[in-house]
Amino acid sequence: MEQNKKESLNFIEQLIEVDLKEGKVQKVSTRFPPEPNGYLHIGHAKSICLNFGIAQKYGGQCNLRFDDTNPEKEETEYVDAIKEDIKWLGFDWGPSAYHTSDYFEQLYEFAVRLIEKGTAYVDELSAVQFNELKGSPTEPGKESPFRNRPIEESLEIFEAMKSGGFKDGERVLRAKIDMRSPNMHMRDPILYRIKHIKHHRTGSKWCIYPTYDFAHGQSDSMEQITHSLCTLEFEVHRPLYDWLIRQLEIHPSKQTEFARLNLSYTIVSKRSLRELVEGQYVAGWDDPRMPTISGIRRRGFTAKSIRKFTDTIGVARRDGITDVALLEHAVREDLNKTAHRIFGIMDPVKLIITNWPEGHQEIMTAENNPEDENSGTREMPFTRELFIDRSDFMEDPPSPRKWFRLGPDREVRLKKGYIIKCTGFKNSEKGEVIEIYAEYDPNTKSGQDTSGKKVKGTLGWVSAPHAVSAEIRMYDRLFLTENLNKIDDDFKNHLNPDSLTINTQAVLEPSVRDAQVGDQFQFERIGYFRVDEDSHSEKLIFNRTLTLRDGWTKKND
Repeated sequence: MEQNKKESLNFIEQLIEVDLKEGKVQKVSTRFPPEPNGYLHIGHAKSICLNFGIAQKYGGQCNLRFDDTNPEKEETEYVDAIKEDIKWLGFDWGPSAYHTSDYFEQLYEFAVRLIEKGTAYVDELSAVQFNELKGSPTEPGKESPFRNRPIEESLEIFEAMKSGGFKDGERVLRAKIDMRSPNMHMRDPILYRIKHIKHHRTGSKWCIYPTYDFAHGQSDSMEQITHSLCTLEFEVHRPLYDWLIRQLEIHPSKQTEFARLNLSYTIVSKRSLRELVEGQYVAGWDDPRMPTISGIRRRGFTAKSIRKFTDTIGVARRDGITDVALLEHAVREDLNKTAHRIFGIMDPVKLIITNWPEGHQEIMTAENNPEDENSGTREMPFTRELFIDRSDFMEDPPSPRKWFRLGPDREVRLKKGYIIKCTGFKNSEKGEVIEIYAEYDPNTKSGQDTSGKKVKGTLGWVSAPHAVSAEIRMYDRLFLTENLNKIDDDFKNHLNPDSLTINTQAVLEPSVRDAQVGDQFQFERIGYFRVDEDSHSEKLIFNRTLTLRDGWTKKND
């Protein structure tokens, strides 16, 4: 049994168990370090679930630390959104969140220490000039003429940088490592740069800011992080991470890399998502078509399904692409167990039961969710005039073996109601069916049927006098191309022009009249829907979360 348990561990858990067994680690401590320059996306959800999940599993702590070292694009709005996303996913970072800006004084002192050791220097070359010296992975670089300037001079200039004595880009602080290293990140990387920009937390106190590469490891060390889990693109940064910790002789944290989440038909680049928002290709960061956590939450994806999805795909060492259908399956699986069923008529046409008494009403009862025995029931008024979906009727249908719905002289059951037989229909001047006429068989009431009739067709319906009008936002995938990592042109050329269509004709059964924002339903035979934040007292607005099953492949073949 123990052997099987070990075999089920992912490679990060295996490393942690070895560290614990060998006494290298007493208490596991991880961190999630987002930059507050945008909203988190589904790829971040994987990292959140991994870092917080590891800490929970081993009885440790996961710190939330905002990497606020670049004030150019960082805002308090993003800080608040990130906190909301993490809480929604079901995780807690403890009594307070950390910020790299909390450590600006200590990081500055670390930089001074490196200068004093002769392992950092102030450079005056522009970015273009230094790049000309930097070389290539197959060609060694050349040293900056300022590389060997006296320590005292670098200290004096660095202090002047801090005091605002230079303009942006006029000076930088570089680590003095190896201009011949095959790892380009070790060729005297920048540790500090000048940015005369107001910081959202520290205001104008600082005009020099540490780079992520400098602040990352040192912040991990100050927080006593035992396992710094990063995505694979940071693997080439690890030698610098370790070098800085050794030079500063501070508490060593261990950086380990895992494969990022790449989803088919999905962009998981914060920069690209920002471009969609700022270019108004979408309605905002929380547009339900966006792969942001706030977007998929608004669309109706559940936190439980996201956690289940990340657990299913596991933790890998190599990058790959995960089929978005796997995520959608996890969402459907969860909603199938929790979402209440209702009848939603997307393209209504009036059905008149001609032998039903005028003004008479009968209450039909339906279970809210057949998958949940504790979900209760709802009442549906059955009246003379009903709405059914236009797609459920044909004027001249094929043989009964091929068409199980309604047509002249055809019988169907109105679900939870009676069997009816179509006796006629009425067309508008344009030839469109505007009314359907039928008679009901009083001996065929659902649950009390004594007629012995057998019909194959079962239709959804809504009482016309009690129908609730709603706006239905039919969301689909934002992109048409499966692997957006392999395209050579602008990713916006691959946007799906039909990613949103709006239905203002739909009618729903009256049980949803008092639905609240966030309530989720399964419209029977149609899909899963969530009440949107734009709803108000005069109008309910629903977002389509997903269809009942994945019809994407057939639709786009």
